[in-house]
Amino acid sequence: MTLAPAGPRMTGDGRRDANAALVLRTVLDHGPVTRGGVVRHSGLSAAAVSRQSAALIGTGLVRELPEPMAAGGVGRPSFPLDLHTGAVGGPVAGGVHIGVPASTFGLLDLRGRVLARRLFRHDGIGPGELPGAVGRALARFLAGATGTRPLLGVGAAVGGWVRPEDGVVVRHDALGWRNRPLGAELSRHLGVAVRLDNHARTVAQSEILFGAPSARRSLVHLFVGNVVDAAVGIAGVIHQGPGAAAGDVAHLPVPDSTAPCPCGRTGCLEATASDMALGRVAVRRGIVPEPSTALLVDAAAAGDRRADRLLRERARAVGRAAALLLDVLNPELVVVTEQSSVLNADYLEEIRGAAVDLSHVCDDPERIVGPHAGPAVLPVAAGTALLNPLFKDPLGTREGR
Repeated sequence: MTLAPAGPRMTGDGRRDANAALVLRTVLDHGPVTRGGVVRHSGLSAAAVSRQSAALIGTGLVRELPEPMAAGGVGRPSFPLDLHTGAVGGPVAGGVHIGVPASTFGLLDLRGRVLARRLFRHDGIGPGELPGAVGRALARFLAGATGTRPLLGVGAAVGGWVRPEDGVVVRHDALGWRNRPLGAELSRHLGVAVRLDNHARTVAQSEILFGAPSARRSLVHLFVGNVVDAAVGIAGVIHQGPGAAAGDVAHLPVPDSTAPCPCGRTGCLEATASDMALGRVAVRRGIVPEPSTALLVDAAAAGDRRADRLLRERARAVGRAAALLLDVLNPELVVVTEQSSVLNADYLEEIRGAAVDLSHVCDDPERIVGPHAGPAVLPVAAGTALLNPLFKDPLGTREGR
């Protein structure tokens, strides 16, 4: 059972599809919820809610729960609706985040909850062979994790410049990829539809779909890993720009940084704060034996003050970059995905402190948060690349239009 790309629309489909998406979103936000509750929350008529509920139940995305909710007064009890997340028959989405040292596989239910995940290391695999190796390993993972549940397809996320409409990685400097048809390569190995997007955009979209309500109004997401990039969302829509090139902040200047960058300048964000840059400094200072952010985080957790100090230095650099983004865009929410702050709230406080100290528009540190999924951010974001279009157009997607 796979998702099909959208195709031509029949006359009259538009209102039905929009109403179905609104009902599904309402069930996501409020379920279990009666049809009357959907009417109140959505503003749709009772007849429209009844029609779209029946259609969504037919797709397998929504189910009617067997236990009724007692009526508040006179009348028959109502059977509530909820997303079909049951272990028997509940559809699932696969997800893969392709990083530089490793890929993360995940299996998600319709609420974006991780049911299974696995780390697949890239040791000894060259960039040219990586899509095939990831595709084969992911196919094995999904075959074992999915069981009898219907697989909707696979969402894939990767850093760099990604063109989601045709699943092409236009440029990924760390892996040396140029115009790589990654979506099609993965799909050939998996035998299901694959929707590919940039990882900063998929994290941002997962916040809009499953995170805080304020994320739906406006957010900026800053991703700091081996690749550093960003995404902007306004009114629930992620900005892509011409050629889907929006979000390249690798060369955003970081105040006070003198780190040399391959571009020829100093103080660029990726050269200052990326995992690779951090790892090189940690090795040079004798803190860890190899350039690994995970080892550095472990060392800090074990009480190594040098590791803690270096992670706080990075956090302040990230905070300075966040301050620039706050001043330019002034979103309601800034989401920062950075390994140490996801695992330890002390480093998030360092990011917040630096951002608020330098920002001219933000004096509220609570506007700067980590991803809602915490350590599961990568598989959730990858799966969202598939789930987001499903929630936007559930009937069209399931009918293959």
